[in-house]
Amino acid sequence: MMALQTGAIIALLLAGAALAGAWISRLLPQHHLSTESKEAIRLATAVVGTLSALALGFLVASAKTTFDDAETELKTSAARLVLLDRVLAQYGPETATARTRLTSLVEARIEDSWTIANGASAQQSLRDDIGVEPVQRLVRALVTQDDVQRLLKARALDISGAIAEAHWLVFESSNEGLPTAFLVVLAFWLTLIFLTFGLLSPQNATVMSIIIVCAVSVGGAVFIVNDMAHPYSGLISVSDEPLRVALSKMGR
Repeated sequence: MMALQTGAIIALLLAGAALAGAWISRLLPQHHLSTESKEAIRLATAVVGTLSALALGFLVASAKTTFDDAETELKTSAARLVLLDRVLAQYGPETATARTRLTSLVEARIEDSWTIANGASAQQSLRDDIGVEPVQRLVRALVTQDDVQRLLKARALDISGAIAEAHWLVFESSNEGLPTAFLVVLAFWLTLIFLTFGLLSPQNATVMSIIIVCAVSVGGAVFIVNDMAHPYSGLISVSDEPLRVALSKMGR
């Protein structure tokens, strides 16, 4: 739930900055908030606001790309699992153990998805999962009898190798997320903007309520971006439906 915590912290920080700005405006001499002073502050804040908008746009695009890539990779791996099962079936009854083990691995992966969705560590789950390697060992141990079986064995090893590569790619990228330094700088920019909102806005409940709602909205945007950057865990995660469909087609 780190994404949710980060979004909540950002929302509280921005709301606090707006309230702090409103409090500071009461302490400043009147000439510090003259029309000319307010105009200068707005111009300076506009530059920071433009940078913040560009940064948020970059984060949204980056998180969406990460999420889409993970979803595509999962669908591709599911298709490869079905293909591997069919190749082993064509090889002959000697592959019954390998096919059973492959089905068990897919069932375990689906179970892990449910566990992660209910709060377990995605990184720990991936670390404990050794992927398709047990099936690869069984396939390598097969003794071929003719050219057809040799071709099917080579094909099975190629497909399982692609599945293994995808698995370890997920493992390596599962803890990347958003750059911390970038997120800290963005939070500073947004805090400055909301501080000026409180500083320059009229001191009434309607205005301050709207500013606080905007702070919560920005915190929600940061939460969504951060959550999508971890596509295999969190509230917004890649669906395991492709694996379930693959499982229903395996073992036939």
